Amino acid sequence: MAAQSSRTFTIEEVSKHNKEGDLWIVIDSKVYDISKFANLHPGGTGILLAEAIAGKDATQAFFGLHRQEVLLKPQYARLQIGLIAGEEPVVKPLAVDEPSRVPYAEPSWLSAGYHSPYYNDNHRRFQRAMRKFAMEVVYPDAVRCEENGKRISQDVVQKLCEMNIPAMRLGPGKHLKGRTLLGGVTTPEEFDHFHELIVNFELSRFGTRGYIDGLLAGEVIGLPPVLNFGSPALQAKVVPEVLDGKKFICLAISEAFAGSDVAGLQTTAEREGDEWIITGTKKWITNGMFADYFTVGCRSKDGYVVVLVPRSDDVFTKAIKTAYSSTAGTAYVTFEKARVPVAYTLGKVGEGLQVILSNFNHERWMIVCTSLSAQRMVVEECLKWVNQRMVFGKPLSSQPVVRAKLASMIARVESGQSWLESITYQMNNMSYAEQSDKLAGQIGLLKQYITRTGRETAEDATQIFGGRSITASGMGKLIENYHRTSPYDAILGGQEDVLGDLGVRQAIKKMPKGARL
Repeated sequence: MAAQSSRTFTIEEVSKHNKEGDLWIVIDSKVYDISKFANLHPGGTGILLAEAIAGKDATQAFFGLHRQEVLLKPQYARLQIGLIAGEEPVVKPLAVDEPSRVPYAEPSWLSAGYHSPYYNDNHRRFQRAMRKFAMEVVYPDAVRCEENGKRISQDVVQKLCEMNIPAMRLGPGKHLKGRTLLGGVTTPEEFDHFHELIVNFELSRFGTRGYIDGLLAGEVIGLPPVLNFGSPALQAKVVPEVLDGKKFICLAISEAFAGSDVAGLQTTAEREGDEWIITGTKKWITNGMFADYFTVGCRSKDGYVVVLVPRSDDVFTKAIKTAYSSTAGTAYVTFEKARVPVAYTLGKVGEGLQVILSNFNHERWMIVCTSLSAQRMVVEECLKWVNQRMVFGKPLSSQPVVRAKLASMIARVESGQSWLESITYQMNNMSYAEQSDKLAGQIGLLKQYITRTGRETAEDATQIFGGRSITASGMGKLIENYHRTSPYDAILGGQEDVLGDLGVRQAIKKMPKGARL
C-alpha cells in the first residue's frame, strides 16, 4: 500500500484508464484506481464513467458532492495508488489541535495576527490541549452516540473525569482544589471563567447537539445546588461521586405545569419525621434517563424547598422523544412517595426558589457558550461550501444574495462573541453575589440575542446549502442538525422572551431616580 501510494503518474497516463473495468480518477493530485469500486458507487457507475470524470481530474466534481472526510475513510483511502508527478495536494487536514484557517471559523483571539485583552498564554496552551482531547477522545463518541441515541460511553466519562473536565465545567471554585486540570496544563489557582468558556466551546464544535446535552449537562446544572447549599456531609458523599464519574446527577425543576414559571411547581415534599416524602412529576429532564441523583424543586407546607433525591424503586423515568438525539437522556420523571432523608435538603425550607434561581445565571451563560460555538461552526461550513460549490459555472460565493447572507451570519457571531467575552470578564472580577445583582439581566438578554440569531443563521445556512441542508448525511449534515436543534437553546434554561423581559426589568429596577429627558 505505502509503495503504491508513493508512485507518480502523469495526467496523460491517467487518461488512458477511462473505461469500465479500467477506471482511474484524480482528486486533489492523488490518483485513485476505482475500477472495482465503480459498481459499488452509491451514485451508480454512470457518473464515474462520464467524459468529464473518467481518466480526468475530478477534484471539482468530487468536492461538489462529498465532504473531505470521505477520502480519509479506510475503504476509500486504500484506493489511492499514487500522485500526479510534480503536484502537491492542496487539501491538507489540520492537526487535531490546530485552529481553522477559514475566516471567522474561530474567535479572533485564535486567528493568526489577532490580539485580545482577555486571553493569556495559559489560556492559549489550555485551548490547544482541550481541542486535542476533544477531537481525539470526545468527537468519535459524539458522532456515534448522536446517531445511535445511546448515552455517552463510560470509557469517555472516565477519561473526562481523569482530566477533571466535569469539575471545570462548574467554573472556578473550591471544588477544583487539589485536582489536576487537563493533565496539568493549568492549575486550580489559574483557572478562570475564560478557561471554562474554552471548555464549552471546544465540546460544542461537532454539530452533535443532542450529545452536547448528553455530555453530563445534568451535572453542570444539577450539582451546583449541592455544592452551594448541601450540608458538609452531603457534599463529602455526593460531589466526589459525581465529579469522578461514578454517579450521575440531573436538575429536575421543569414540569408539565411549570416551565419558565418556576413558582408554579406542583411537586410536593411532605415532612414525616426525618424524611421527606416526594410526590409529583418532572418533564424534559436532561440526563434524567441515566441519573442517579435528582436535584428536585418542590412545594412544602412551609414554602418551596429543594431536595436531592437518589434514584430508588419509587422514582420512575420514561424517555421523551424529542427532535434531537435521545443520547441526551431526556426524561419524564415520576416520584411516587419517594422517601428521602431530611439531611438531603439543599438550603433552607421556604427558600427553595432562591436555591433554584441562584444557578440560572451560570446555566444560561453555559448555554450561550455552547450555542455560539455551534453557530460559529455553521459559519465555517457555509464559507467552505460557497467556495467549492459551483453553480451557473461559478462558485456559489459569486452570488450577491449569498454574500449578503454570509455578511449577516458573520456579524451575528462576531457581535455575540464580543458581548459574551465582556460578560465573562465581568464574571472573573465579581463575587457570586455581585454577578447575581449585576449580570442576571445582561446574561438573560445575551441568551435571548444568541438564540434568536442562531435561528436566523440556521435559516440562512439552510438556503445556502439547499436540499443538502435537510439531509441528515453528506455535505449538509451539520446544517441539518443545527437547523433542527437550534430552537432548544431558545427554551432550555429559560424561554428567550421571558429572559428578554427579565433583562429589561433588571435595567428598569436600576434606573436612577433623577434620570429625565
